[in-house]
Amino acid sequence: MKKILKISSIALMLITALACENDDQTIVSATGGPELITPTDGATYVLLPENAASEATTLVWNHADFDVQTAANYEVEVALAGTDFATIVSGGSTVNSARFLVWTVEQLNTVALNTGIAPFEEGNLDIRIKSSLGNNSEEVTYSNKITIKVTPYTTETPKLYVIGDFLNASGYGANWTTGTNLPALASSGFGETDFEGYVYMNQPASEFKLLPTNSSFDGDYGDDGSFSGALLQEGEVNIAITGEGYYWIKADTDALTYSVQKTSWAITGSATPLGWPDGGIMDQDMTYNPTTKKWEITIVLTAGNEFKFRANDGWAINYGDAGADGILDFNDGTNMSVSATGTYLVELDLSNPRAYTYTATLQ
Repeated sequence: MKKILKISSIALMLITALACENDDQTIVSATGGPELITPTDGATYVLLPENAASEATTLVWNHADFDVQTAANYEVEVALAGTDFATIVSGGSTVNSARFLVWTVEQLNTVALNTGIAPFEEGNLDIRIKSSLGNNSEEVTYSNKITIKVTPYTTETPKLYVIGDFLNASGYGANWTTGTNLPALASSGFGETDFEGYVYMNQPASEFKLLPTNSSFDGDYGDDGSFSGALLQEGEVNIAITGEGYYWIKADTDALTYSVQKTSWAITGSATPLGWPDGGIMDQDMTYNPTTKKWEITIVLTAGNEFKFRANDGWAINYGDAGADGILDFNDGTNMSVSATGTYLVELDLSNPRAYTYTATLQ
């Protein structure tokens, strides 16, 4: 009988302890969202690339209210104004209840572009703060919404991509196939329509088109059928050329014109064994390397003298180096030089449109 009483007492104690433990468990619920204080509603930001590292604004908000004392996590959510946050872009997050977040100009610019605002055009962004407790996705609250005006920028140069039946034979990849391998033309700046670039076409005859992106044929440009240098987007035919070679391609998508000129490259100048051209062809011809996509020559260069690059044994297309920084400048009168006399491997890289470079490496 005593054993039965002891067992009963122990069972009663366990039940009581469990009941007390369940009484101590607290159900957490949100009683109010955070309040976004700054930036002010209607604030305007015109962003410039030269200020990329500077502070654009600091977002500050009050605590979210939960019915217990606990640390909250916060995330800044951004969307195009008037879309009710249908597509959300993250503006950053904080942990351990931190209630502010600094946006640099570059960070705000990235957020604005990711929402779809076009570079150099003003757009409106809605901003709110999302609060949560740890990984508990059910306990989420949102702040008030504010709207700011942002004009973002881009430093990316617009490009046209060259696609055609020459790609495989020329080392660019599969024919008529989009992708990052495509050679490109670049404009002189954002919003400009004057494109140029150099493309190798290693077959007797080639056909190609120009694409606004390297991912699809949407908006592609071809010839209008007259083969007189006129571009067309609807009802176009392939641009056709005859002859293997390294071509300087230019296109204007506003004037709807294009040109294709074959080029062969050489180094010339007083630093070379033959000196400057004088009444005859005295260039030191370079050879195109399809593997490196560079023109190259091994040549003796004399210190204290000068050289530059030109095409087709003439001065209509030539490059100097105005900044002495290895970046070439079209038809620039600034010549290059070397500091020591010796045999050099000279490489001319025209594969990156409007960012042409060269190197002279002492052997």
